[in-house]
Amino acid sequence: MNTADLGLPVDVPSTALFTDQYELTMLQAALKAGTAERRSVFEVFTRRLPEGRRYGVVAGTGRVLDAVENFRFDAGVLRFLRERGIVGEETLDWLADYRFSGDIWGYPEGEVYFPGSPIMRVEGSFAECVLLETVILSVLNHDSAIAAAASRMSSAAGERPLIEMGARRTHELAAVAAARAAYVGGFASTSDLAAGFRYGIPTVGTSAHAFTLLHDRERDAFQAQVNTMGRGTTLLVDTYDVAEAVRTAVEVAGPELGAVRIDSGDLLLVAHRVRQQLDELGATNTRIIVTSDLDEYAIASLAAAPVDAYGVGTQLVTGSGHPTCSMVYKLVARAESADPKAPLVPVAKKSTGGKLSIGGRKWAARRLDEQGVAEAEVVGTGPVPAELVDRQLLVELVKGGEVVAREPLDAPRERHITARANLPLSATQLSRGEPVIPTEYATGGTGN
Repeated sequence: MNTADLGLPVDVPSTALFTDQYELTMLQAALKAGTAERRSVFEVFTRRLPEGRRYGVVAGTGRVLDAVENFRFDAGVLRFLRERGIVGEETLDWLADYRFSGDIWGYPEGEVYFPGSPIMRVEGSFAECVLLETVILSVLNHDSAIAAAASRMSSAAGERPLIEMGARRTHELAAVAAARAAYVGGFASTSDLAAGFRYGIPTVGTSAHAFTLLHDRERDAFQAQVNTMGRGTTLLVDTYDVAEAVRTAVEVAGPELGAVRIDSGDLLLVAHRVRQQLDELGATNTRIIVTSDLDEYAIASLAAAPVDAYGVGTQLVTGSGHPTCSMVYKLVARAESADPKAPLVPVAKKSTGGKLSIGGRKWAARRLDEQGVAEAEVVGTGPVPAELVDRQLLVELVKGGEVVAREPLDAPRERHITARANLPLSATQLSRGEPVIPTEYATGGTGN
């Protein structure tokens, strides 16, 4: 199953080369050493949240599932690897038949996470799991960073809708992924048509300053737009003089004018003035949309302003200062032989400098207080304590190589709203601080 099976029109191309060369050289060495088929468990986690963030947001899970399904080495890819001499013929023969046949568990998309949370767990032979490291991390690190920024912005915006409009500020393909992640994090729509086409996200857009400048008079531009898009359109009113533009906009469209957009100046002051003017002109239902390099702090500062919606670009698609989540993909358990029944042995890198990891196949649960508010993220190996069994966070995503948890994009969006609401109130504070709940570790076995 892929995106087309949800009624969406675009398939994901082969992702086999969305990887680093050392994954293939490790594969080749393991095949020759006879260790490639050892059962292994890899986990995705982050050791810390970006500075000042109180929680993280899992996003990109659906794209990971597409990427795993489409991780195929076709003739052209194999030819490239052969011509470059990256791996030998025996390895190429193995890659030609590659299909991930293992299991993947993970936090459901839209859920929140904390340092040490086993965000995704990939299980199978070492050979088939090691190849997926880079593509999984590239998706989760990017999308989760955007979703975290979007979540902070949507929290600051309250009930006012947010429009994603950052396509021109990032790579053209990253823009599509960013729009998807922003929707998961709480944005209502996007200006990017590719995101609407691929993922069914609502799209919006009317005109830029160039359209006004094209015409001899601002009135002519407004009239042309109203003639084609109707009185409910949004007119951009800050090309020249805002007060004059608002007056002209209402004269052209009448009090039925849908909205005006303000893209520059002191947004707080201008919004108040425009609201007063619109009301005096009888356009009491005309909305005010503001744009202009907004971030969560600017949105929060406009909470008392008569603003109806926000358009956000640069700060959103760059993660509002944190473009990655620093997630890693580490081997945490492996068998001592290729025997499928061989028990798992915990393994972990021993390191200084904050790069220590904990071995063993993990479970995770969120403990709640008496009011049902999250008070701790509990991560452990071995048996799950009885009081936490019903609070486990990981769900099965892939079973025996088959995706079992694909869902419409509205599902993780709604899930995130619920997950964020169950955190302590301080989670939504924009001031810098530690993770809003601590991570506790409970070890008791390998997690076989």
